[in-house]
Amino acid sequence: MSWWYEPVTDFAKGAETIRRWRSGVIDCRDGRFHHVGLRLLPKLAAAPDIRLLGNWRHRWWPGDRCLLYYHQPWRFRNFLVLQYIVSSREATLGTLARAMETLDEVARLKQSDAILCDVANWRISDRVMLRCGFEPHCPSRWHRHFIKRMYKDT
Repeated sequence: MSWWYEPVTDFAKGAETIRRWRSGVIDCRDGRFHHVGLRLLPKLAAAPDIRLLGNWRHRWWPGDRCLLYYHQPWRFRNFLVLQYIVSSREATLGTLARAMETLDEVARLKQSDAILCDVANWRISDRVMLRCGFEPHCPSRWHRHFIKRMYKDT
């Protein structure tokens, strides 16, 4: 543990810690939750990082692994932003689903109203996003924004 990164492996014991930190990375391996790494600063997804490091990780990382980066904006504390997802070549849909379930649990602990994301990869279809519980939000010509509302309509 350090001042800039803290891993949490148990939600029951680490709930207050998760609520306190604004950014994190969810690490799921072999279809199971591994840990939430709480970070001082959010992951910034830049084009070189996506093209170079993202592609390298996807090709050469061994095993079934998925990293999901999120953050809670200072200005909109009742939202979580799904910033970036990195997976290994052997990653399964089950591992991705577990990472998404973990993100939902983080949003529940932080009492977030919604999870927002901007899908830049065209290989991720709108249908997949709908299956994950997201719906289109703020239509735009150049971006595909999605939202997953955490509250139920009454």
